[in-house]
Amino acid sequence: MQIRQLDHLVLTVQDIDRSVDFYTRVLGMRLVTFGEGRKALAFGSQKINLHQAGAEFQPHAHRPTPGSADLCFIVEEPLDEVVAQLHGHNLEILVGPVARTGATGPIRSVYLLDPDLNLIELSNYVEMAE
Repeated sequence: MQIRQLDHLVLTVQDIDRSVDFYTRVLGMRLVTFGEGRKALAFGSQKINLHQAGAEFQPHAHRPTPGSADLCFIVEEPLDEVVAQLHGHNLEILVGPVARTGATGPIRSVYLLDPDLNLIELSNYVEMAE
C-alpha cells in the first residue's frame, strides 16, 4: 500500500459554530455542509470535518477530545503578513516566527491556539518566504 495524500481529518470541538467562525474568518477556510447538515472546513483539496463533542458521528476515534490536535498549515501569504493579520484579529501568537521542518523541507512558523485550544501552526516553506 502507498498513501497518496490526506483527504480529510476530523476535529472534535465544543462549539461547531465558534470553530466555523474561527477557521473561516481568521484562516480563510470555506464552510462546507454535507450529509444531514454536517459541517466541514475546506481548504485546497482537503477538508476538516467537525464533530460536536459528546455527539460524535460514528465511527470515531477511541477518545475524541477537543483541544488534542496539533495541526500545521502551509499558507500562501508571507509569514509577516500572516502575523499582521493575526494581530488584526487580536490573536496571541504563542511562538514565532521560528524555524521548523515541514514535510518537504525547512519552514518558518508561527503558533497560536484555536477556540478549543488546538495548537495551530501557520507556515511558509523557506523558499516561499525568500
